[in-house]
Amino acid sequence: MTPRTLSYKAATWLLLTLMMFYGATTMASSLRLADPSELVGHWQVQQTAAPESTCLLDLLPNAALGEGADCLSTWIGEAAVGWFPEPDGIAITGREGSRIIFFSREKEGLYEAHLKNNGLIVLQRAR
Repeated sequence: MTPRTLSYKAATWLLLTLMMFYGATTMASSLRLADPSELVGHWQVQQTAAPESTCLLDLLPNAALGEGADCLSTWIGEAAVGWFPEPDGIAITGREGSRIIFFSREKEGLYEAHLKNNGLIVLQRAR
């Protein structure tokens, strides 16, 4: 191998390494963790398989679920008692505080979660 070939290989590896590093950094910085106060309030929860199945759900300031938690719990199959923001959505927690379902952010004020039976639940800011 000539020195020139070696330098092309080194330059290629350096470029690939830098692209991976800056790509990961850019991706991580693009996901902003929502302040919990931005999410507190009234939300509408709907099963897409049964559009007539709609509940109102309150996300409370103390990271607890208020009105509508029973309805959501029925759909999930576990007791939903709390919530917390994540960079790419909202996590709903059970009695032990662990995440039982995750609503991924689709756009401002609209989140979706997939159920174990392949159903879809939509969480949307109530108007």
